[in-house]
Amino acid sequence: MSKGNEVDTRYTQERELSWLRFNQRVMEEAWDESVPLFERLKFAAIFTSNLEEFFMVRVGSIGDMALIRPNHVDSKSGLTPARQLSLILQAVRPLYHRRDKLVAELEKRLRACNICRLSPQELSQRERRQTERFFRDCAGPILSPLVVDSHHPFPHLPSGQLTIVLSLRREGREHLGLVPVPKALPSFLVLEEPGLRYVLIEQIILSHAYALFEGYTVTSQAVIAVTRNADLPPEDEDSETEEDFRAHMKKLLKKRSRLSPVRLELQGNLDEAALSHLQSRLGLEAARVFHSKAPLSLRYVYALEDRLPKESAAALCYPPFAPCWPSALSQKEPIIPQLLRQDVLLYYPYHSMEPFLRLVREASADPQVLSIKITIYRLASKTKLVEYLAAAAENGKDVTVLLELQARFDEQNNIRWAERLEEAGCTLIYGAEGFKVHSKICLITRRDRSAIQYITQIGTGNYNEKTARQYTDLCLMTAHPGLGSDAAAFFQDLATGNLAGEYQYLLAAPHSLRPGLIGLIDGEIAKGSEGFLFCKVNSVTDRALIDKLSQASQAGVRILLNVRGVCCLRPGIKDLTDNIRIFSIVGRFLEHARIFVFGKGEDAKIYLSSADFMTRNTQRRVELACPVLDEAVRRQLSRYIELLCADNMRARELDDTGEWLFPIRHPGAEPLDAQAALLSEAAQPPSLPARPQGDQDISGFWGWLKKKLEWE
Repeated sequence: MSKGNEVDTRYTQERELSWLRFNQRVMEEAWDESVPLFERLKFAAIFTSNLEEFFMVRVGSIGDMALIRPNHVDSKSGLTPARQLSLILQAVRPLYHRRDKLVAELEKRLRACNICRLSPQELSQRERRQTERFFRDCAGPILSPLVVDSHHPFPHLPSGQLTIVLSLRREGREHLGLVPVPKALPSFLVLEEPGLRYVLIEQIILSHAYALFEGYTVTSQAVIAVTRNADLPPEDEDSETEEDFRAHMKKLLKKRSRLSPVRLELQGNLDEAALSHLQSRLGLEAARVFHSKAPLSLRYVYALEDRLPKESAAALCYPPFAPCWPSALSQKEPIIPQLLRQDVLLYYPYHSMEPFLRLVREASADPQVLSIKITIYRLASKTKLVEYLAAAAENGKDVTVLLELQARFDEQNNIRWAERLEEAGCTLIYGAEGFKVHSKICLITRRDRSAIQYITQIGTGNYNEKTARQYTDLCLMTAHPGLGSDAAAFFQDLATGNLAGEYQYLLAAPHSLRPGLIGLIDGEIAKGSEGFLFCKVNSVTDRALIDKLSQASQAGVRILLNVRGVCCLRPGIKDLTDNIRIFSIVGRFLEHARIFVFGKGEDAKIYLSSADFMTRNTQRRVELACPVLDEAVRRQLSRYIELLCADNMRARELDDTGEWLFPIRHPGAEPLDAQAALLSEAAQPPSLPARPQGDQDISGFWGWLKKKLEWE
């Protein structure tokens, strides 16, 4: 929407600043005293790795835009790329200071539990001898120290690799010394003293670095890390249209590591001359240099968790849990006959992914199964799913796998799995030209006597057996014939490159998803103040959908959005978005499921989707939204939504300025953590909201929600 020739920003905000506020929310979990102490350190590590990816992808992309289209105006903020970059860099700097203070505070508290990250200066004589042995026997022999001069040019510093930098002096001349920290080394050395005492490898190398430069005097030293742009488009100028796409992606991955630097991080006290030399070599202005007191990489925290003594882990970490087998399925009976009788919904990580994996395994050996078709975006480094698909192909089934090779940071893993599947006899398709295939759908086709049967699985998240234990996602398995027919047509369209297919039930991007969503919102607008809309998504950036939501709000439609991360829509703006409320939940698990609800009661239209309300999802990816038709599954979803809306511990509400605030806990209200409640309920049949005797719809939930939101 625009006013004249200007972008209307009355109810929108800049995307990247919204993301930074989300990441600040992640860091707030690390300040929360109700979170176990070691888990708080993990939240600090998540904040740090999130920020690294943000610079690699978003800052890199905007930097490219500033060069290619400097006069481009952002549709949500009205800013040029250069102005966006300036505001982003200003907003990031105070986050470093707060993160440093946080890590120092947490490590101080952990020391009281005898979990100590030590500097080389703090080591006992025995510990110092241990680190010296490690340096002599393990680290020293594989180091590659370098003095930068006319005979030794400045080397390429890979993105994210830690490097020791020293300011050197010899015979009155200044030099720069570099020592890359080899990735072959562990990230820390556990010391032999009682407790969990450890020292980071970069600190061990730093304390011995002077010995690597004999004849030089070390005048200052630091640990640095360069972050490089990772937003490499597949339509690279060197690509050849006839080249095998898998080989082409391998070439692009090699290029990514050499893309332009976008950030320099520094821990230590490097003198100004050496720092200026680094900036000049990397082509980075001072605004992109960030000094850190905390370690530059906190990835070691996850490995450290495995070293915690049992009693410490019990006191300092979340209680362990095992994903449950869903109560709707019997473990003693094969999956396929059960799915032919009823729809089943899995909610990860509360439910195990095992029922879906068992379904594929059964299908691979079922003589009545004719084919298995699946779209794959991300997989774990070790996965049963590939084994079962390969077994199906080897058993003579027609197995078609659309494997997206452009899944950022998972490209190499996907290439490896593509080669394994191809060897087994699967038919491989590598996405759609110009579009990423991000949908999550699996179709199993059977012949029962003379009839064709479909079992369709639709998901909101990836077929990744590792992240299914960390991300909240939904997996619907159904034998509905109409959905199966749509899925069969969808796969046929993908195979022929037709992205404009029309389906009876499914909404598919890039052709019908956005128009379909707008049509559903229009249906609520027609109801006026009786209209209702609930959406759970990860991000809201699509300007067309944002404007339609504002229009719905102005028509009196009550709108409730559960948005995990970026939200370019600002609620509560008088006469524009005052009927919109937005909340976010950041907790133990990463909220990732997408649910769309239009209307109330038995007439409500409920969809599960792989797509967020983002332009990239609605216009530049192949996505799906699938209606939920089974009444039992609809009730199950209503319970999940109820718990999400009732969360008053991990939830935050978005105000009209774009800030996330603690929700108001009404007097007498019991504290409720939705994720903790879902963990405790996972193994039990869902507890449904109260409803009149004999009423078989889910209207009881909508009455509860109306009262909860105090809209009437």
